[in-house]
Amino acid sequence: MDDTKPKAVVVEAVIDRYEGDQAVLLLGEDERSVVFPARFLPTGLDEGAYLRIEIAFDAEATVQAQREAADLLRELQERNV
Repeated sequence: MDDTKPKAVVVEAVIDRYEGDQAVLLLGEDERSVVFPARFLPTGLDEGAYLRIEIAFDAEATVQAQREAADLLRELQERNV
């Protein structure tokens, strides 16, 4: 993997509506509709509220997950020898 740290992406969104425990967000200038768990949004927001969503790569968590997967695979292979 490249050692260059990817930059975070900021997406602007608006809450279109709530459907049960889900929020329908309209993302970006083209207002692409996505369903998002409402529990991850700040409390008290109503339809029409604008959001800024930052998406960032977590290198440490990725490396840790890769190590855990490799360890598990190695353990399974050793059992089957």
